Amino acid sequence: MELFYAYKVGGGYAYLDSEESYHCVRVLRHIAGDSLNIIDGHGTLLHCTLKDASLSAAVATIVSEEPGWGGHPYYLRMAVCPTKNMDRYEWFVEKATELGVDEIVPVIGEHSERRKVREDRLQKIALSAAKQSLKGAVPVIAPAVNLLDYLGRLPGNGLKFIAYCSDDVSPRGSIVDALLTAADPTAAITILIGPEGDFSQGEVQAAIRAGFEPVHLGPSRLRTETAALTAVESVYLALACNNAYDSSSL
Repeated sequence: MELFYAYKVGGGYAYLDSEESYHCVRVLRHIAGDSLNIIDGHGTLLHCTLKDASLSAAVATIVSEEPGWGGHPYYLRMAVCPTKNMDRYEWFVEKATELGVDEIVPVIGEHSERRKVREDRLQKIALSAAKQSLKGAVPVIAPAVNLLDYLGRLPGNGLKFIAYCSDDVSPRGSIVDALLTAADPTAAITILIGPEGDFSQGEVQAAIRAGFEPVHLGPSRLRTETAALTAVESVYLALACNNAYDSSSL
């Protein structure tokens, strides 16, 4: 299934940027009158007819819409420290998008070796993965932020978990058990994953004071990107697959 992304939707039309237009018209050789499937990046699949086959600014007429296309029954925010090797973080962004994530926040912790990321590049990776995995929504890549600053500005509602490697600060339960016993599993979920070297004890204590529940991801010691993806998959399996969610859209 060919999918395109509209950077702008309005007045019954979907507008493609120069990159999407070139791919549509030059690479795939679509012409005016062809049927196109276009996502708006916010969860809706647009069934369209190509109106203007411009190489740099193609425009399509919207025929019908499918809201919530390829979605999941929860809002998942992953706050993950960037890895020293950026390829590993990019891999996480791609795979998390395929499973289902709504927001990715690069948080900078006390032990972080990488403190800058290119949000524009990560956003492109997320867009490509959303189209590949047949999703109408593209995750938001937030600007990098200091962990303690991030804890101070998070809203108080929703489910909040911090995964780290020891019970030194507080006993940890299984993230799967925590999800399955949550009073409102469809609430917004925020999961914190630390850098190489893990969170410091002070950061864990600050997160707990901010309402985060300590959890573990199983007995194995995982790399940052593996831990982050395991958390995403735990949510996916516990709340999407386990709740008799429509498997035809997964």
